[in-house]
Amino acid sequence: QVQLVESGGELVQAGGSLKLSCTASGTMYRINRMGWYRQAPGEQRSMVAEISIRKTITYADSVKGRFAISRDNAKNMVYLQMNNLKPEDTAVYYCTADVSVDYWERRDFWGQGTQVTVSS
Repeated sequence: QVQLVESGGELVQAGGSLKLSCTASGTMYRINRMGWYRQAPGEQRSMVAEISIRKTITYADSVKGRFAISRDNAKNMVYLQMNNLKPEDTAVYYCTADVSVDYWERRDFWGQGTQVTVSS
């Protein structure tokens, strides 16, 4: 089984910065895509940023130019640097990973989420 654990969420003022981290652990053949999603109250979970194993990156339009995703393949970690935060960025942020659990099988795994609250 694979576990994803996020950290770094907290209360911050608008215009501030936060860096989220996520560590994957467990039995894995390879971690393929890693990413961050978020879910605000009353809304559906949506993609914030994704990064492939070769570090091809995709961002949601709402965070382009403000957020930066990165990963450390040696440490099985993914990061989300969030700058110029806005109140509308307030949400629970979830780490996700597309994992080859062995040579034949791939599964998606999710962390439990970390709360980011941006005050105006």
